[in-house]
Amino acid sequence: MSDSTATECYLFPELYARPVVLQFDQTQGSSDGGAVLLAAANRRYGPGEGLIERLAVCLPDRRQAGKVDHTFVELLRQRTYGLACGYPDANDAARLGADPVHKMLVGRDPVKGLDLASQSTLSRFENAAGPQALYRMGMELAQCVIERHSKRLGGRARRVTIDLDPTDDATHGAQQLSFFNAHYDNWCYLPMMGFVSFDDEPDQYLCAAVLRPGNVGATAGAVGVLRRLMKLIRASFPRARIRVRLDGGFASPALFEFLDGEPGVEYVVAMASNAVLKRKAEEAVEVARLMSGLTGATEHLYSETLYAAGSWKRERRVIIKAEVVQQDDKAPKDNPRFVVTNMKQTASGAR
Repeated sequence: MSDSTATECYLFPELYARPVVLQFDQTQGSSDGGAVLLAAANRRYGPGEGLIERLAVCLPDRRQAGKVDHTFVELLRQRTYGLACGYPDANDAARLGADPVHKMLVGRDPVKGLDLASQSTLSRFENAAGPQALYRMGMELAQCVIERHSKRLGGRARRVTIDLDPTDDATHGAQQLSFFNAHYDNWCYLPMMGFVSFDDEPDQYLCAAVLRPGNVGATAGAVGVLRRLMKLIRASFPRARIRVRLDGGFASPALFEFLDGEPGVEYVVAMASNAVLKRKAEEAVEVARLMSGLTGATEHLYSETLYAAGSWKRERRVIIKAEVVQQDDKAPKDNPRFVVTNMKQTASGAR
């Protein structure tokens, strides 16, 4: 080629007396320098070891020691930090194997250290974990998170809130246990995530994650997760009230029976609308219509009632949010919402 292909490396020559030179010839370079903060965050979950290291202990390693180049701790670090940096596929290992920052995150010399594990090694590692190991890892995750915040708060909190949320994880192949979910209108898994928060702090902290088939109901596994989290919370925050917040998919008789049987536990569970609840809300909705008609804006007010679905053994308190929504160029729309709770506050104090 006769034309020069050299990259321009002098910047702003007319602005400074000395040239600003930019070159990309570093042999051991990485675009993930900020990932070192992830390692620092990991170490916050243990005095001598971090969250990743504590999770790795839960995995039994039955490989022959003399044939092992990558320990389970290193493999879990590699996979975790890779995911956190935006590399979801184990196939990404082919281009990250010699990356100096990722090698350093795993615990190896960034220049002279052995390259990271290949895609096939990572895939075997991911598929080696059985149900017992995954259960132990789930318990360790919850314990690490709650222990950390118990230390941060000195074991003092007036209230610890647990939130459970199902979320769709879309699949794009023939993965095992991937099913079509009509609510999300795609093929997916439906993992359940658990979060804790403390007093009135706005931050929520992930403390539980359960992978589930894409066609399960929201309540699948919820009682087991709640029972384990409550046990850990009571051990670390013995004086705290526990509050459970759930969306409408969790409103099942079995879950309400469990929550009612737990001493000192408050719950707030969204409830899907039905003909009986709409009838109970009609008076409040009529008032909201009048208010919205006067102001021309969305208006709402709260009321409450006692309600028992046909499958419930007794009545429970239901908070009604009677809302009428106003939108441009559209007729006003009734939007009543319902929450089942055992809390004693008056409806006027509900939020």
